[in-house]
Formats: sequence, structure tokens, C-alpha cells
Amino acid sequence: MFDATVRDGVCRLARTGTRWLSTGYAGGDGRAPAAYNCTVPEGWTRTDLDAYVAERLDAAGFSADGPALLTGVAQRHARRARLGPVEAVATAGVSNPAALPVDAAARTDGGHHAGTVNVVVGTTRSLAPGALPNLLTVAAEAKAATLLELAGIPGTTTDAVVAACDPAGDPARFSGSATAVGGAARACVRDAVAASLRSRHPDGEYAAEAGVVTDERAAVTRLPTSDP
Repeated sequence: MFDATVRDGVCRLARTGTRWLSTGYAGGDGRAPAAYNCTVPEGWTRTDLDAYVAERLDAAGFSADGPALLTGVAQRHARRARLGPVEAVATAGVSNPAALPVDAAARTDGGHHAGTVNVVVGTTRSLAPGALPNLLTVAAEAKAATLLELAGIPGTTTDAVVAACDPAGDPARFSGSATAVGGAARACVRDAVAASLRSRHPDGEYAAEAGVVTDERAAVTRLPTSDP
């Protein structure tokens, strides 16, 4: 799916004519020849993100437009996974856990935590208009399930996912978990995220530095209905 090049802390995932859907900074839906994952330095505080990303791509010798993600994880820890018509590339590290306890009595002050996770998942199939957003959802679910299994949290405060497809590929109307595309995406995201985590933390210890715990409780009511 992707022609990957890593240079000067920037990973370029290139494929001509690709349709991308990004949840990252300046995200959205569009066509571009590449997407990028940029490692930022420790203590990074820039807020002029357009200018910063342009500077980083220029310094790395990349000129093509496309969605960009930012991470504190070095690109040497990026991992790619391929299965059938799908590929996923992930960087995963520690720092910003976003815990979401379901049980009101659950502990929220410790445990193993995983940090910023960026995932780019793409397929060589041409996805229907609703299938590309659904592929992004499938990838986010797989990321959360993997983090829960390995680190006890569903995500971090700075996670982002990019989903991609080839508009010139064989058409696929659906991308849910039971489809060939969705099933392969789940496996690829799981394996890429797990491998990236283990690359950075081979001892399996994911120490939290900063993050959030959403332990507030919302008011829940039934919807008004005339049905019995």
C-alpha cells in the first residue's frame, strides 16, 4: 500500500492518488500523494503547526502535500504490518494516558499506561464513501483494544488515526470487522501498535508521565417514545 521513507525524523507514506481521512491536526478527507508522521523533539512547544510541518518536510526533502501527524516517538520505533489488501503503520510510546474507568469503584491512580499512538491504515481497495470513515473507526477500535490488553487503557490524550484507500483499486462497499478489509485492518493495527510499543518498551513497563482520567458520571435517561 505505502512506499515508506524515513528521513530526519519524518516518515513519508507515499502512494499516488490516495484518498486520505485524518483525525490529526488539519485533518479531514482529501486526495494527496503522501501522508506524514513527524517526530517532535522533547520539550516541543510550537503552536504554529502549518509552518512547523512545512519546515520539517522541507528539511527532510519532502515536497508533496498530504495529511501530517505529530508524535514524540522516534521513527525508529515505527512498525508496519501487512495482511491481504491492508497495511498499517504505527508509532506508540508513553506519556499521555487517557483512562476511562467503567466501574465507578475502579482504581484510576496507577497501573501500566501507554502513550501517544499514531496509526495510518490503508487498503488497495477503492472504498465506498461510508466505508473509508468506517475503516477509520475499525482502526481506532483495534488500537483501543490492543492498548487495553497490553497497557490497561484505551488510548491517550494525543492519539490520531489516518485511514486511506486507493480510488483506482477494486471497489469495496463495506469495511466492517467481518469484511476482508476490516478484518485485515484489525489485525494490522493490532500487530503494528503492539510491535511499536514493544520496540520502545521491551520490558513491558509503560510508565505514565501525564494524562487524564475521565471518571465523571453523565446523567442517563430513557428516550421519549410511544412504543410499548
